[in-house]
Amino acid sequence: MIKLLILGPAGSMGKLITELSLTDQEVQVVAACDVSHIGELLGSLVSTKDPNNIIINDVNNLQKVIEETQPDVAVDFTTAEATQKNCIICARNGIRCVIGTTAMSKEFYEDFEKLVKENKAPAVISPNMATGVNVLFKIASILTSYLSDWDIEIIESHHNRKQDNYSGTSLKILDIICKTLEVNKEEVVRYGRSLSKILRKKGAKNEIGIHCIRAGDIVGDHTVLYAGPGERIELRHQAHSRICFANGAIKAIKFIYQKTEPEIYSMSDVLGLN
Repeated sequence: MIKLLILGPAGSMGKLITELSLTDQEVQVVAACDVSHIGELLGSLVSTKDPNNIIINDVNNLQKVIEETQPDVAVDFTTAEATQKNCIICARNGIRCVIGTTAMSKEFYEDFEKLVKENKAPAVISPNMATGVNVLFKIASILTSYLSDWDIEIIESHHNRKQDNYSGTSLKILDIICKTLEVNKEEVVRYGRSLSKILRKKGAKNEIGIHCIRAGDIVGDHTVLYAGPGERIELRHQAHSRICFANGAIKAIKFIYQKTEPEIYSMSDVLGLN
């Protein structure tokens, strides 16, 4: 049985992960920490009954919670600021982490990786844990290798509450394309476009556009547009519900529990796509 600590159970993703975890025969939720709903029953946030009647703790007491409950894995889909603080604490305690938060700093990744190795606490970090998106990552690499002389544009759409421009998923797609093309991202990428005197450079090796839309309650749409003379290919993933991300998180929790090598894994590793 995997002893699970849920960070941010009151959030949109936290609630879904909580519900799936409470009904999974291989997972036992032993603790939950948040900045809200402190002192309330975890089961009160979801429609599923919590057999252990876990009380939501103040995340500021995370070290004490860890010492008292001894979780195997922590799952975090909160904010960059919170994740950068709390997953460092988890890694220092040798707890495996599954992180779906985006927009963390380079310094966090460096510090976290060091702690993962020092404390033998492997982790999964992914900007998107949906199975379909990770298949899209794979296909994008293959298509790009054949269409390097075409124009390539990335368009992503999310709800109007999303705080980061350019989703972690779209930036991951961008990294894959640039790596496949063996081009310098700083030189070829155009983040949106405004009126300028810069001459448009045709072909993906010369210019790649990335654009974001924030509107309504869009869960998450990502399109990679490949356009050549007289034809185009659109590679698209649409998330109809956040449940696809939560299902991926559960797969990642089970995957990392089995790992002994102190490494940071991706969802491609979880799904066997590498």
